[in-house]
Amino acid sequence: MSTNNFQKLYEMDVNHKTKGKNGLKYLSWAFAWAEFKRVNPDANYTVDQYDGKPYLNDPALGLMVSTKVTVCGETIPMSLPVLDGANNAMKTERYSYKVKEWVNRKFTGEYIDKFVEPATMFDINTAMMRCLTKNLAMFGLGLYIYAGEDIPSLDPDEPTENDRAWIDAVKANPEAINQIDDAVYKMRIELFIKEGK
Repeated sequence: MSTNNFQKLYEMDVNHKTKGKNGLKYLSWAFAWAEFKRVNPDANYTVDQYDGKPYLNDPALGLMVSTKVTVCGETIPMSLPVLDGANNAMKTERYSYKVKEWVNRKFTGEYIDKFVEPATMFDINTAMMRCLTKNLAMFGLGLYIYAGEDIPSLDPDEPTENDRAWIDAVKANPEAINQIDDAVYKMRIELFIKEGK
């Protein structure tokens, strides 16, 4: 792909085709693919297969999908976890995680279980098309949407309210860190504690 094509895609305003959900912006995959093909008619994409399935399943971490987009001999791969509506990693089995209990907008000092339901084929398909859209961004289309690693409204150097709850819980009881299923999120909390946040 030429630098000119990247620039053309990068400068394209796609905000009118985005939708917001949970503070994040999503670009319509159908619009993204149509615009991408208009600029790069020879482009194609594939969805990676794992043992004949369009997703990788790690029972501890969850489900992951991946795509590859090829333009003019250049192929860029991309992967994306399968997420629920609250952006929790989905697995093939239902699982729980802890959150602060709030009553009348006050933290009770207790933690309660929240549940993530098992992924469906609809969830996997949604993740595949989001992965494709993110893959297209690597060629320039809507790349600015992903500034800040998909969460432009959050400062990755400052703990969120949920981070703060886990930091407090782990400071009070170091064994609480083992209740965090997501390895990357666990590292985030450990880093905040190490930095004294």
